[in-house]
Amino acid sequence: MAGVEVEITGLDDVVNRLQRLANPRRTKSIARKAARQAMNIVRDAARSNAKAIDDPDTTEKIWKNISVAAGKSKNKDVIVMRVGIRGGASYSNPTPPNTSGGDTRYWRFLEIGTSNMPATPFMRPALASNIQQVTNKFSEVFNAELDKELANL
Repeated sequence: MAGVEVEITGLDDVVNRLQRLANPRRTKSIARKAARQAMNIVRDAARSNAKAIDDPDTTEKIWKNISVAAGKSKNKDVIVMRVGIRGGASYSNPTPPNTSGGDTRYWRFLEIGTSNMPATPFMRPALASNIQQVTNKFSEVFNAELDKELANL
């Protein structure tokens, strides 16, 4: 699977305002909040896509296990926000994870397919079809939070 690369231009004004803030911890907090709200768009789209393929005859509901979580990076200046399935995609754990949607570790077979079953992706299209909305939401929230913080100085 390939990653998604986003390039944002015209950030001179934002850079100037960030330099005025001069608090890297607060800046990172603002970026984390904006990233979470932006990735909620992908989460909601993935939930909608998963509802369309969930089997109504079973108790497992993939859409209930889709969530947004902050990730970690070795680079302290990077914010990572992920959309994923609670419970993961483990093979070895015989005990199902404690999740509201049940044991949905099979989601990866639907997303990627197998040699016996074609792929029915629901996670990848959720991001691919919403990149512009995610970028806009991040910019909107980041700018609003930055303005609020600068007004307090």
